[in-house]
Amino acid sequence: MKSLLVSIILTSCSLISFAQYSINGLVIDELGNPVENVEIRLNNKTIILSNIDGGFSITNVNKAEVRIEISHIGYEGQQFNLDLKITDFIKIELIKASYILDEISIASSWATKDYPITQSNIYKEEIQLNNLGQDVPFLLDQTPNVVVTSDAGAGIGYTGIRIRGSDPSRINISINGIPFNDSESQGTFWVNLPDFAASTDQIQIQRGIGTSTNGAGAFGATINLKTDTYSQKPKARLENTIGSYDTRKHNIQLSSGLLNNHWAFEGRLSSIKSDGYIDRARSDLSSYYLSGAYISDKTIIKGIHYSGKEITYQSWYGTPESRVNGDVEAMMTHAINNGLSEAQTENLLNAGRTYNFYEYDNQVDNYNQDHYQLHFNHKLTNAINVNAALHYTHGFGYFEQFRAGDEFGDYGLEAPLINGSAVEEGVFIRRRWLDNDFYGITFNSSYQKDKWNFILGGAYNEYRGDHFGEIIWAQYAQDLNIRDRYYDNVGNKDDFNVYLKSTYGLTDKLSLFADLQYRSVQYETFGLSSDLVNLDIDVAYNFFNPKFGLSYAINNASQIYASYSRGNREPVRADFVDALTDKQPLSESMDDFEFGYKAANKNLSFEANAYLMNYQNQLVLSGALNDVGAPVRINVDQSYRAGVELSAGYAFSEKFNLAANVAISQNKIKSFNETVYDYTNGFEILSNPFEDTDISFSPNVVGGARLSFKPISNLDFQWRAKYVGNQFLDNTSDINRQLDAYVVNDLLIAYDLKFNSTNKLELRLKINNFLNELYSANGYTFNYIFGEKIVENFLYPQAERNFLLGINLEF
Repeated sequence: MKSLLVSIILTSCSLISFAQYSINGLVIDELGNPVENVEIRLNNKTIILSNIDGGFSITNVNKAEVRIEISHIGYEGQQFNLDLKITDFIKIELIKASYILDEISIASSWATKDYPITQSNIYKEEIQLNNLGQDVPFLLDQTPNVVVTSDAGAGIGYTGIRIRGSDPSRINISINGIPFNDSESQGTFWVNLPDFAASTDQIQIQRGIGTSTNGAGAFGATINLKTDTYSQKPKARLENTIGSYDTRKHNIQLSSGLLNNHWAFEGRLSSIKSDGYIDRARSDLSSYYLSGAYISDKTIIKGIHYSGKEITYQSWYGTPESRVNGDVEAMMTHAINNGLSEAQTENLLNAGRTYNFYEYDNQVDNYNQDHYQLHFNHKLTNAINVNAALHYTHGFGYFEQFRAGDEFGDYGLEAPLINGSAVEEGVFIRRRWLDNDFYGITFNSSYQKDKWNFILGGAYNEYRGDHFGEIIWAQYAQDLNIRDRYYDNVGNKDDFNVYLKSTYGLTDKLSLFADLQYRSVQYETFGLSSDLVNLDIDVAYNFFNPKFGLSYAINNASQIYASYSRGNREPVRADFVDALTDKQPLSESMDDFEFGYKAANKNLSFEANAYLMNYQNQLVLSGALNDVGAPVRINVDQSYRAGVELSAGYAFSEKFNLAANVAISQNKIKSFNETVYDYTNGFEILSNPFEDTDISFSPNVVGGARLSFKPISNLDFQWRAKYVGNQFLDNTSDINRQLDAYVVNDLLIAYDLKFNSTNKLELRLKINNFLNELYSANGYTFNYIFGEKIVENFLYPQAERNFLLGINLEF
């Protein structure tokens, strides 16, 4: 598969177009000044940037009638048809965007085309094409060096994304410049944003450290989402999807258009339900999105409110590898070693690869999250814009668990006397709650004139989280009152950062880039943890994160760039909770070196990027487990990720086009000690040293390919392939503890029936994994010694062949 992907890219680079038309053009602003780096798209394929004089040229065009799309930050987009039999020259006058917020506010954390930052951009048209109800990570699966996972197996419910092998807690996520990562775990829970793609206008992925942004430190990538801009005219859209595993998605979207030249309102209401591929891994998701804006010539005020509600049956436990492989003897050994009851053993033996350990009917995660954003943007002068945003997020909910065989002491309870004897263990149903508030302000001001471009920005955010547990039922009556808490602790986090970014055009071709950020973090916890241990954490961090780079325009269609970035990141809550009392976790640091080349002309686009991410004190899985069986992380002195990312796109004709990408990397820890438990004669902790070992969940090869065939203009067939190489489940490079490589093929058929310029019917059929690959995209492992070494691997099998059928109406 690796050879195939590389061959596809090399082949696409060598093909020659035999088109017979050319386009020459000039892009200017309202004052007649040339505008550079304007993105010109031809028939939604060719991408070229205007040069410093505003000019551009596209040769070897295959068709006389073409569709031109123009976009540039700060200006309104334009779309029009051009007949090359009549003219081959166009003069385009850009109009300053009246929706200043939607362009300028994102500029502080987004990377423009001329930044020396490795990036991928996904636009509204592609988002709508693929949005059939799966979570956002599955819409990003074809971008370079990305691996997506689904606990329930079909992309709905709990899903995750890794970029360059970095887990979700190392990926900074922002929505309109507002941090989305959880402040304590630094993770991202996309299940709290069901159908958010329907209200998303654009997504940008920055790989590596990227530009300075607000919130959690980016240690593998940054994902920025921008919500919809307002529509100039009223419109409505209905989206309906049905699919395998009783999957259903329904939404309605309404837009008022621009009222009285000043007001605009939009709304969406969504419902998604699915039984999931894994047994009982059902999801019941609902969400809504509301926005209202006041627009004047120089000012815009925009309020946004969105909310997500999720009830998902837990499928976090994973499937034992013996069950996935159908090894009955190994399953019986697993049942004995883990003390499974007769009923649990029967479930294991009879479930198949969709096995779910949990059988209690209400073993659910039940959580609601409300978001509020208020954005203000004002154009002071033609060169200066200022922006500020207030935000507030409230999250509340619980996960419910059936627990058999827990000790009463685990809940701070005395063992009850039954027939005069103390009963140490019992059956409980408990809920673990999180009730949290996150609020703050973000701000930025931009200045652009001549060769200079400055952005001064930052944010101050506060998080207040209340963690507590309740026993809602117990086998034996206790002296408990309703809603008594058996543990209760609070986590508080204050996060402040300020940054200054600047680009300077040293020459017509050479641009310099600098980005300096100071970030201050204070974190404290107090109270009892879930395992009834006193938490008394009070730490503060002060980070300086500099970034420097340069980009050189070889011509108006190609560019090279190089950059160096320094990043720092604080440990997550679990690192403190699980740490030994005499050894607190250290903050992590990383030096990121990027060097790239990108070109786009005619029907061909190509990008190549080499990177080195060198870590100090990276937190990695140690092999140890905490009191509830979750993995524990420790700092390692030195580790790194190094690789090459290649991507290419080629339009053979108006009917055929190909896109492909491949990432080849090496991800190593120089020295590491694994923790192993020996239960042979009691309890003993052993330490096994490893040198130059692979970082877990970091495949050396990740690739993707997409072939599109359009026999007619409104019918599109797309074949998509994804290859992910072997991944180790821990940091020992042990082939007995790994996820096997896999290739997944999807097929998308899209048909659009347009009734007029505004009314259309869209039909979408997506067949996922149509070659029926049996694979697992995620997992975990632990091993121990009981006379002999025993390895327990748990996998998350992904869905077999399945389909999604969407019918959308817009008017």
